[in-house]
Formats: sequence, structure tokens, C-alpha cells
Amino acid sequence: MTVGTARNGETTLAYERLGRSDGQPLLLITGFTATMSAWPNGFCATLVDRGFQVARFDNRDAGRSSRATRRYTLDDLARDAVAVLDALDWPAAHVVGQSMGGMVGQVMATHHADRVLSLTSMSAAPDHRVRWDLGTLGVLLRYLAISARRPASPEAAGEQLVRLLRVIGSPAHPLDEDWVRGVGAEAFAHRTDLAASRRQLAAVRASGDRRAELARIDRPTLVIHGDADPAQPLRAGRATAEAIPGARFVTYPGMGHDLPRDLWPSFADQIATLAARCPIG
Repeated sequence: MTVGTARNGETTLAYERLGRSDGQPLLLITGFTATMSAWPNGFCATLVDRGFQVARFDNRDAGRSSRATRRYTLDDLARDAVAVLDALDWPAAHVVGQSMGGMVGQVMATHHADRVLSLTSMSAAPDHRVRWDLGTLGVLLRYLAISARRPASPEAAGEQLVRLLRVIGSPAHPLDEDWVRGVGAEAFAHRTDLAASRRQLAAVRASGDRRAELARIDRPTLVIHGDADPAQPLRAGRATAEAIPGARFVTYPGMGHDLPRDLWPSFADQIATLAARCPIG
């Protein structure tokens, strides 16, 4: 896969395209500090098998995309995603975002509705404050304690990512530790530093409660959430679905804040069913 580059002002964004050029365009948006490889090749291939042409990219302050020099917002991240669509020469796309990427997708569907064919919001919230309780606070503290240690090698970065996924992953689904180690090792050369992480977190916090905006979304919408998500409790997904008119809410027992391999076919089927409601693409 060849890495392309999109530009939004001073920001450069690395992206990859997968699948046949005649497939329906589908844009994957990653979560907090994650690189585009957090969307597994196998999951992307499953989407391609469902008739999609898939693109994934690194958000600003992550992976091979540029580092910011100032604070930004979810609106800025949504404009970055639109810049990727422009670079791909896609007038619009089916948008799938996970965690912070789901929030970015929500903003795209409100502020750039003409570029969104359908929206799938996974493991995300309409307001970052919805998720807070003693349980999620404890998870966040464990997550930050692990991620604050700067790995000294690609192998150490892989082990660190395994430890992080053990905190937020799915208790009822096996963790593919070899794949996780590979992703962590691959991202080592372009890892997100603490300052970049803080800027991404500040962008989420600054967005506040977006439920009034979400009520204006008129695109076919799917909200996917795990009932064992320790980072974004189930109520966060339910609040998202309740805020978006006509949104379909699908929950998975025992799923945490990750993308379990054994659920990929189901995710892909759900997304393809949603796209069938909006066949233009």
C-alpha cells in the first residue's frame, strides 16, 4: 500500500487507500493517539470484500502526519478528514470512526454533511463528560500510567501497546497480542509524544456537549458500542444514538474499547447494510 499525503493549510496528513477503484468510498478515522494501522489490514480487507474502497489516515499529531504547533479542535480534525477526501478525489464517503475518530465523524456529519454518505460511530460519545465515573477514571489513570513511559525500542513499544489493550480491551474476546505488538513496533518511529497527546485530548474536551448539533444529522447513522467498554461506558454510545434522529444502536456483549477480530465480519455487515440505505458513492 502506498502512503499518500493530503494538506489542510499547514497540516499534512498521511493516508492509504485499499480496494478497487469502483468500490463505494469509505473513510476510516482513528482514535486518540492511534495510527492508521489501528484499523487492521484484515478488517480493511473484510470491508473491501463487502464492496468498499477503503481509506485510512493518521490524524494530525499522530503517526506520519504532521505535529501541531498550537491547540486545535474537533472541527479542525474534521476539516483534516475532508482534506483527505479531497486528496482522494472523493466528493463524499461513508465515514466510520472509532473512539475520538467517532467524535470526528460526528462533527463531519454536522459541519460537512455534503461530504458524508453515512456515519458509523464506534465506541464514542456525544460529550466527553458522559463517560466519567469512578470506574472510567480508574481506567484512565491506569492507561496514562502505562502510556507515560517512553519506550526505548520498537519491541518495547509493542509490549507497551499490549499492556494498554489489556486495560481497555474486550474481556469476552481474545486479544491478538502478536498483531498488537506488530502495530506498536511499527508505530515506534512515528510515535505520539506527550505534548501531542495533550493537544488531542484538549480538542476532545473543548468540543463540549454536541448533542444539539447531532440532532441535525440527516445521514443514515449506525452507532456501535461494546457493553464492556471501560473507557467509554455503554451509556456514552446510547447517548450518541439517542441524539441522532433515526440512528440504529447496536451493542456487542463483552466488547471493550477495541476491534476484536472475531467481530470484524459482523461490523462489516452492519456497515454494508447501512451503506445500502444510501447507495450513491
